[in-house]
Amino acid sequence: MSRTHVDHKNIVRFAEDKVNLPKAKADEYRAQARRLREKLEGYIAEHPDFSLKRMMVAGSLAKGTALNSLNDIDVAVYISGSDAPNDIKDLLNYLAEKLKKAYPNFSPDQVQPQTYSVTVSFKGSGLDVDVVPILYYGDKEWRGNLISQDDGSFLETSIPMHLEFCKKRKNSQEKHYAQVVRLVKFWARRMKQEQDGFRFKSFMIELILAHLADEGVDFSDYPEALQAFFTYVAKTNLSKLIVFEDNYKTSSVPPYTHPVKIIDPVNSSNNVAKLYTSSNAEVISEAALDAGDAIDSALAATTKELTVYYWQKVFGTSFQG
Repeated sequence: MSRTHVDHKNIVRFAEDKVNLPKAKADEYRAQARRLREKLEGYIAEHPDFSLKRMMVAGSLAKGTALNSLNDIDVAVYISGSDAPNDIKDLLNYLAEKLKKAYPNFSPDQVQPQTYSVTVSFKGSGLDVDVVPILYYGDKEWRGNLISQDDGSFLETSIPMHLEFCKKRKNSQEKHYAQVVRLVKFWARRMKQEQDGFRFKSFMIELILAHLADEGVDFSDYPEALQAFFTYVAKTNLSKLIVFEDNYKTSSVPPYTHPVKIIDPVNSSNNVAKLYTSSNAEVISEAALDAGDAIDSALAATTKELTVYYWQKVFGTSFQG
């Protein structure tokens, strides 16, 4: 296959210019979250009976897989105490009131309950922080119950364990695992914008790539790594069970009947793809097949113009080679 016109280095440059959250912006966001955490920790120290026990940056910013389109931060707050409500709406209102007490100088509109979180808005930076409550019962690995965005039910999770899972894959392929995750997420974001009915959540993408990494796929060549991802999705139609044994044995996974089965590496009772139908999988598979074909054509193209044309079928017109 030809790399004369576009090769790994071109994809790296495109990622740095158009895909990745710039380091300065990521540092700014982390600093904002750190100030929020430090203020909360100071308040907790002064009020030992305060029900908010721990605050952690979560999501793509914490994992190092954020795109340049990121405009808010996910922060998990562990809540413990007999007075913490188990009703979801009451829990969110409860968290909002606690945050207002911790930050008494905030105006009422800066702390607002949402469907699954409480949004804290910083007027100076314009940054929103989505504070996600996790009901905590003292587990040493920081397992607790958060509100699932899939169906609004409580779902057991552990933010530190998820971050450790991601860290292990990042360490095994330094820089490359996180970068390929960002490139595929960029592709999926574009597909969502351009194709009605396309849905492919980031966590599923991360876990598919983690599975490929564990299977020995080398991510150090980005055209090849992307092709490996698209080929896997197109060939399997997302029908193959994906499970990890970092924190439990495969034998503990229930016999799921969902068409797409990608199991949470922290909670074997959670199929992160449970709401994806066979039709959803088919749409994703067809898009992956098209992307894979485009990469094959790009690598076989004889001119720079034609090569860029095919790569734009994957990444859109912002890709200029």
